[in-house]
Amino acid sequence: MAEGRLVVRTLLESSRLAARSVFVTEPALESLRDLLEPIPIPVYLASQGVMDGVVGFHIHRGALAAGLRPSPVEPISLVPPENCSAPSTVVVLEDLSNHDNVGGLFRCAGAFGADAVLLSPRCCDPLYRKSIRVSMGAALRVPFATFTNWPAALGELRGHRYAVVALTPEASADDMQTFARNPARPKRIALMLGAEGPGLSPTALSLADFRVRINMSAGVDSLNVTTAGAIALHELSHARSSSV
Repeated sequence: MAEGRLVVRTLLESSRLAARSVFVTEPALESLRDLLEPIPIPVYLASQGVMDGVVGFHIHRGALAAGLRPSPVEPISLVPPENCSAPSTVVVLEDLSNHDNVGGLFRCAGAFGADAVLLSPRCCDPLYRKSIRVSMGAALRVPFATFTNWPAALGELRGHRYAVVALTPEASADDMQTFARNPARPKRIALMLGAEGPGLSPTALSLADFRVRINMSAGVDSLNVTTAGAIALHELSHARSSSV
């Protein structure tokens, strides 16, 4: 379910996902008319009050759309070919159960040019309506897939020339900024983040090629996973653009 005009517009513009129907107020219809007219799907029109009554809560800016869930794909099919010389970053999420965090990380992945988001089997659904809303539609744009053979699948990424980089608050880990700005760092990076609280599992950490941390003031042991992911992806994006 896509909520709000911006997110509904993202769904209607998507080349990967198809909309099934749209529920809108008159002002929202006018703002989306350019996209709705060419698409042969039902459009249901109602006042804001009727819409809120049907749904059970206030729909921001009077726009709601139902989309068709795409068929699952193999995670490795989303990464650039091995012979691609361009730098690449994919985000790997292990066991994130909070829809706000998953949505926020998709927004960060979209903002900083990640090629895909790859999830462990116990991650929550990126296409749950709250994840989509928090992502500001990035969950509809950024390609994603779920591993079935976790964490052994990290070996598949390594086989496609990705270095698995685990983000951890461990004091012994390398400084994220230093790692990102090292000219000798790998060009293909799988940035791996774990759930708040437990963090990455010992097994996933043991399979990482690098462990990196974000330096913080004394007395602060960690950051929200979305904030940490944003900082790390910004550093990798900055270093990538500086090396081009």
